[in-house]
Amino acid sequence: MEDSLTPGTPRRGFLGSVAAAAVGLGATTLLPTAAQAAAIASTAVDPQLEAWFAKLDGKHRAVFDASEPNDGMGAIWPRIYINTTMANYPGERTTAMVILRHGGLGMAFQDSIWAKYPIDEMFKMRPDGVPLKRNPYASITGLPIPGLGIAELLKGGVLVGACDIALTVYSTRAATTMKLDPAAVRKEWVAGLLPGIQLVPSGVFAVARAQELGASYIFAG
Repeated sequence: MEDSLTPGTPRRGFLGSVAAAAVGLGATTLLPTAAQAAAIASTAVDPQLEAWFAKLDGKHRAVFDASEPNDGMGAIWPRIYINTTMANYPGERTTAMVILRHGGLGMAFQDSIWAKYPIDEMFKMRPDGVPLKRNPYASITGLPIPGLGIAELLKGGVLVGACDIALTVYSTRAATTMKLDPAAVRKEWVAGLLPGIQLVPSGVFAVARAQELGASYIFAG
């Protein structure tokens, strides 16, 4: 497999692709509080996206920035945060959001995408050093904590977003290397996200927006 598929490619190459993909994207100024989220949804470029952000509510809220696989910690820490916060502050609503961006994007896909494309190689996600054809972080077992893994977090009400810029860049790389149509591959990758994942304009945008809505920032890889 060509090296151009892997995050080991110099970061300058990825950033150059991002810069090209970002041409023509506009910035939107959003109101700063969760209480105003419903009102802004009617004027935002994407009201549905803003409505998704509005679900990040409650007294305790945090956004987990998963920019790398980090042994799947982005699929573990949100559950630990919710469990321990609720145990210490019973009766107080706690919500968590995970943003899968850059090298962490591979955790967002269903097994069908893993089986067809070298996701494990592209995103350096081989926990045991063995090639994988399934997402090892969709559901995580072997630890004495239930509800671990991206799919399990989604079932438990955790908000999970996937970076559209990273998805476009990496799917284009895969398409180019495999001599496939980039637009068709991107469409397939979007459809192949784990059910319930929200595609966000960019991971950095989503992490910043969550903080504007009062979420504490936690680096998850």
